[in-house]
Amino acid sequence: MNLNQVTVAAHDMPKSVAFYQKLGLTLIVDTPHYARFECPDGESTFSLHKVDQKPPINDTIIYFECAGLDREYQRLLDAGIDFIQAPTDQRWLWREARLYDPSDNQVCLFWGGENRKNPPWRVN
Repeated sequence: MNLNQVTVAAHDMPKSVAFYQKLGLTLIVDTPHYARFECPDGESTFSLHKVDQKPPINDTIIYFECAGLDREYQRLLDAGIDFIQAPTDQRWLWREARLYDPSDNQVCLFWGGENRKNPPWRVN
């Protein structure tokens, strides 16, 4: 089994599409109610579907792996993207930077290296 895509809600499609393009995703489908992107690495895709309002509680966290996390963080800062957390080394051995998209979905840009799938506490 392979993960094909993740779809999240967006209440302002043009603003959300522009946000994910700034992150570096390539727009491949663009309708008033649905947008789909190719990720710059790998075969995964990411999509947005239009909703009329922001959900009252949103616990979604979208993880995008970035080998050059600190460089990507600086590029996005220079492009006007606001972060809620600068790149920080976490106790689970990933380096993470966090931000919100225009629909208040939390986005985590991270680098996990070998620990992404093989942390020291992995179940055998």
